[in-house]
Amino acid sequence: MEPPEDNDGRTFVEVISEKYSPENFPYRRGPGMGVVVVSTGGPQGSPMKDRLNLPSVLVLNSCGISRSGDQAEIAAFCAHVMELDLSHNKLQDWHEISKIVSNIPNLEFLNLSSNPLAGMTLEPRWAEAFSSVRRLVLNNTQVSWDTVLLLTREMPELEELFLCHNEYSSVSSSSVACSTLRLLHITDNCLKDWAEVRKFGSMFPCLDTLVMANNNLSSIQDSKDILQRLFPKLRSINLHNSGLNQWEDIEKLNFFPRLEEVRLQGIPLLQAYTNAERRSLMIAQLPSVSLLNGSAVSDSEREDAERFFIRYYLDYPEEELPYRYHSLVNKYGKLEPLAEIDLRPRCRAQVEVHCEEKIEQLSIRLDQTVAELKKQLTTVVQLSTNSMRLYYIDKGSAFGPEEMKYNTRALHSYSIQDGDEILVVPKTK
Repeated sequence: MEPPEDNDGRTFVEVISEKYSPENFPYRRGPGMGVVVVSTGGPQGSPMKDRLNLPSVLVLNSCGISRSGDQAEIAAFCAHVMELDLSHNKLQDWHEISKIVSNIPNLEFLNLSSNPLAGMTLEPRWAEAFSSVRRLVLNNTQVSWDTVLLLTREMPELEELFLCHNEYSSVSSSSVACSTLRLLHITDNCLKDWAEVRKFGSMFPCLDTLVMANNNLSSIQDSKDILQRLFPKLRSINLHNSGLNQWEDIEKLNFFPRLEEVRLQGIPLLQAYTNAERRSLMIAQLPSVSLLNGSAVSDSEREDAERFFIRYYLDYPEEELPYRYHSLVNKYGKLEPLAEIDLRPRCRAQVEVHCEEKIEQLSIRLDQTVAELKKQLTTVVQLSTNSMRLYYIDKGSAFGPEEMKYNTRALHSYSIQDGDEILVVPKTK
């Protein structure tokens, strides 16, 4: 598809001339940071100044750029530039983009996100301009997958590729592998079938990190042998908000031979569990993973999770037990359920009240104060609150009675238990 003519947009040359001119960017950061161009009698009215203070990282997002401008001036001013952000512009012609990139020989990072590149044709001769780029960002460009494959073939040093928000529901394989790519960031697309994801393995055999959040992937369908062959170096995978709903899919993550980091939040499988249960069950299922959802897994946390896993499945029938259960039972043995201990503070106690020759069984509230207990005892011992002294006798202690002399003290602070005694002694006048 041929791009429409854009006479309203600005050129790359115009924008850098305006943004980095001495008038707008007057302070140089040190010797050699400014770029000096000796006047050569160039075209009259050239927008470039005699001096521009261009840094090695150019951020030109949302500047209305649609064309390159004079290539000689780009080459003169951008020879030292290593990173270029052209996101949110009006670039829709790969030829114009190639004119910019081909004149920046040291360019390693290029961001073209949110430029209208849907349906635009990239000629192979233009793709050669991207040969030095190591990190390429094409988020929200709707760039075709054929264009992506052409770029990967012509970029022998490509290490990181960002293809988010491009509405990919399927991808095609390439006959030429890109063995330099380490990171593929392809979130927020429409990839539901593992058959599409499988193709990344053959296209990018040295892939280290695969970020596929928000793709509603339904399952992981390959066998252990295939996953080991296709993803021999995959170390990290992000499947946030995918459609995984079976523990068998989680178990298959163990088949990636070098996998050590997993991000798996927002999947249907885990919705019925508490946060603590989700993490423990995941850790127990993934023995080689040392980083789960961004948090490191310590040795003690792993042991606790594996023991929890065994107890969690204790009452399941044999045919429903996961494979991991048997290997953990071999490691720890078949554990007994944990005893349920109620750690809530006691609310009441059954005590014996002794007053002279009288003994009464009485249930008392432990959240009340000594003064409130005295009021309760007035009807039992027939004494006014001012006419009694109280002593607490701990039946399990070798020590003698403890006088309860502070009216505002709470009874629970005495650690009163069932069967203990309260001795009431009338005050002498």
